[in-house]
Amino acid sequence: MRKWVCEVCSYVYDPEKGDPDNGIAPGTPFEALPATWRCPDCGATKDVFSPQE
Repeated sequence: MRKWVCEVCSYVYDPEKGDPDNGIAPGTPFEALPATWRCPDCGATKDVFSPQE
């Protein structure tokens, strides 16, 4: 699964790790994150994330 990077703060969402502190289980692809999910570091919305090359 592809990792995604926040363009605001450079946080990397790794689907293999998920975001357990915010209720996102390991193995959750970025596309399956709820629309209300925010970057855990800066609070940015999903639309400012881009796929990591």
